[in-house]
Amino acid sequence: MLDIRFVRENPEAVKENIRKKFQDAKLPLVDEVIALDAEYRAAIGEASDLRANRNKLSKQIGVLMGQAKKDPAKAAEAEEVKKQVTAQADRLKELEAKETELQAKIQEIMYTIPQMIDPSVPIGPDDSHNVEVQRFGEPVVPDYPIPYHVDIMESFDGIDLDSAGRVAGNGFYYLLGDIARLHEAVLAYARDFMIDKGFTYVIPPFMMHGNVVKGVMSFPEMDAMMYKIEGEDLYLIGTSEHTMIGRFIDQTLDGAKLPLTLTSYSPCFRKEKGAHGIEERGIYRIHQFEKQEMIVVCKPEDSMMWYDKLWHNSVELFRSMEIPVRQLECCSGDLADLKVKSCDIEAWSPRQQKYFEVCSCSNLGDAQARRLHIRYKDENGKPQLAHTLNNTCVAPPRMLIAFLENHLQADGTVTIPEVLRPYMGGKALLVPNHK
Repeated sequence: MLDIRFVRENPEAVKENIRKKFQDAKLPLVDEVIALDAEYRAAIGEASDLRANRNKLSKQIGVLMGQAKKDPAKAAEAEEVKKQVTAQADRLKELEAKETELQAKIQEIMYTIPQMIDPSVPIGPDDSHNVEVQRFGEPVVPDYPIPYHVDIMESFDGIDLDSAGRVAGNGFYYLLGDIARLHEAVLAYARDFMIDKGFTYVIPPFMMHGNVVKGVMSFPEMDAMMYKIEGEDLYLIGTSEHTMIGRFIDQTLDGAKLPLTLTSYSPCFRKEKGAHGIEERGIYRIHQFEKQEMIVVCKPEDSMMWYDKLWHNSVELFRSMEIPVRQLECCSGDLADLKVKSCDIEAWSPRQQKYFEVCSCSNLGDAQARRLHIRYKDENGKPQLAHTLNNTCVAPPRMLIAFLENHLQADGTVTIPEVLRPYMGGKALLVPNHK
């Protein structure tokens, strides 16, 4: 969310940013919110004048009532002044109600106007205009067929989608045996990988209040993703980033202790409203999954440096598991409204002979901090808005698709890279139960 003062002082820059995000329908909101802000500030000014005048008149009444003991005419004069105070009190009440109404309207619009994107973001209307930046590892197409990921898992008796469908419907799954163990091994390895990077491991709440939801994400994202608990002001998290950032709501942090570098584990729940592929037989797009996340809360001058560090962490993690990846810069039209800059890390799929998303790294600037009132004290003791960043560390079971496809051998076995063997009981190879 932008600062209203910035919008007021830079309306054309804000409009140009909206155009770059291909959201021209929002252009009138800039002039509308500036007009509402002018009206709001005028109401505040008039109310302030009335309060000052009320204090002045109250003192005048006191003087007149004191004089009325000797001069009865002063009592009548005091009554006239009291009438002025009453009239002004009624007007003040009107203004205070108007202030509240205008403030709500302004906030609603400000929640809708997108964050200013970084100048380095490529311009394009949708994800088809995202730009490949660089590749890490050589993508290999083996000389033997790579089955669909569910078929690979079934060869190990490692997945049961039919039972999950009867229990919970499409978009859910049972993982079993070696595949379930591999799922947890990847999460445990990712946890330790991030701890070794100096990040603090956190298990956060898996639900959050509505005001936190509004603070960490835009309404379109919320509507498409969040499951609400019936009869409660609680939502199931779609990613642990939400409650991790929500932890600092209404707090002023010690600037000397920034950055805060955190890595969190959680289950994630998503409606995937309007998503393609939710009905497909597979685990690429699902309603429930687990994830290890990276979170940074830092000073503004450090946020781009941390952005680069975070996505490089993903590359290093996947390469340590011998999975080829590439970095894809997200274009302006593919950025959620709170994001300043974002990139995806995509893993190579030998079966499809293309890359697919496994991590998403985002710099949100001060957008979440402004909504949630997350500040820190600078070296002069002055409160400043923090910057927040997040990045997927690993999100199995989607990540398992890349793992199984890249480690599948011609005989149906799956190799386990050295870094994962301690988490797999020392196993170097998974042997299928049947082919």
